[in-house]
Amino acid sequence: MYAPPIRRVPLVIYSAIALAWLVAITAQVSGQSELVHHDFLLEGGFPPAAALGLFVAAWQLMTVAMMLPSSLPMILLYWASARSQDRPIAALTLFLAGYAVVWTGFGIVALLGDLLLHRLVESSTWLANNPNVITGFVLMIAGAFQFSKLKDRCLTECRHPGVYLMRHYRRGLGAAFRLGRGHGLFCLGCCWALMLVMFAAGVANIAWMAAFAAVMVYEKTGRQGRALTPAVGAALLAMGFVSLVLGFGPAVS
Repeated sequence: MYAPPIRRVPLVIYSAIALAWLVAITAQVSGQSELVHHDFLLEGGFPPAAALGLFVAAWQLMTVAMMLPSSLPMILLYWASARSQDRPIAALTLFLAGYAVVWTGFGIVALLGDLLLHRLVESSTWLANNPNVITGFVLMIAGAFQFSKLKDRCLTECRHPGVYLMRHYRRGLGAAFRLGRGHGLFCLGCCWALMLVMFAAGVANIAWMAAFAAVMVYEKTGRQGRALTPAVGAALLAMGFVSLVLGFGPAVS
């Protein structure tokens, strides 16, 4: 059975990442990014199914732009192993699908959590008048998680994709999906708190996207990635403290 040359598959991945960034930048420059912000979707009078569909599409775009770059070492190692299978493209597609399912699930849970938070704010005049409290707590949760054992364990798995692949690689399409899902869970385990801040900042917020994408890539692949993790944690804790105590901080909601 004919299989496309190996060089073409990484090119597709790189092209998807570049396209995702291009769309996000264009959306923000043109002023359209607010149309897919979760607050607008929840409060804009959209039918629930339409709001969810628009959010999932925008969240997938952000996941491709931010998370795939940090997972490129694993993706390329998997492709190098899977290209000897009978259906290598299908295997790679299902590997990526398993990865996407994890992050899509997280995005939906975050959206539902935000819906509950909106209801809480609507029932509390104090919270409505002090949005900096929510901003501060989100930043401090993300900052504290940078120092957790779970963060360190999941980062260890993501920093050594070859070891993970040797332990879990199996041939077959079902195995490809499970491997992608497993890698996605470790990726979620080390990055969910940063992506929670990204969620609060809004899909297609380029400044936050660029900053956190750079952090997550370097944490997983950089030579001094372990030193960056607590530094980012301290910075987020400081921003959270400033937001809580002084009443201002980064624009998250």
